[in-house]
Amino acid sequence: MERPGPDSRDVPASPGAESPAPGSGDVLPADLDVTTLVGVYQVPDVRRRRIAGWILVAFAAACGAAFAASDNGGLLAVAVVLGVVGGYHFAAAWRLAIDQTEALAVASRTVGFPVGHASARVMFRGLRSRPVWQVLLYSADEPPSIRGLVELDAVDGAVLGEYTEGNPEDWSQYAATPGTASP
Repeated sequence: MERPGPDSRDVPASPGAESPAPGSGDVLPADLDVTTLVGVYQVPDVRRRRIAGWILVAFAAACGAAFAASDNGGLLAVAVVLGVVGGYHFAAAWRLAIDQTEALAVASRTVGFPVGHASARVMFRGLRSRPVWQVLLYSADEPPSIRGLVELDAVDGAVLGEYTEGNPEDWSQYAATPGTASP
């Protein structure tokens, strides 16, 4: 039996439907595609929002100039809206003082148990989209007996909340017994 290739889909095709062409579908930008990563992955900087802000302000200025030349009220309305949205992009372009590596270190010190596996994600809070790290941690024992969630502000590093509990997941079926091969 032949193994499916990397472009195969696990979704059964409907009758009469053709299968998608290999390589078709959505593609991530190169800076977000972790499959090609060599080295440490760096979360893209939130300050990139300033690029969109400058583009929107430039279009707002162009619409304002076109309004001055044509006296078209619609162009003035578009210029105001684009200017406000561009201003929001500048206001929401926070500088991350805490990167993912430091967020994992702060979270490890906060939970108070030796950490094994951990995962961090950045999310945004509030009207100005202030970046916040959420770090999920598991204890270092096999299988992990404790898990924790730490939330910390990515701008100033303040711990916003911490929650730990005994791990309710049953991992006994995955534990290999001595002398047997694990699945």
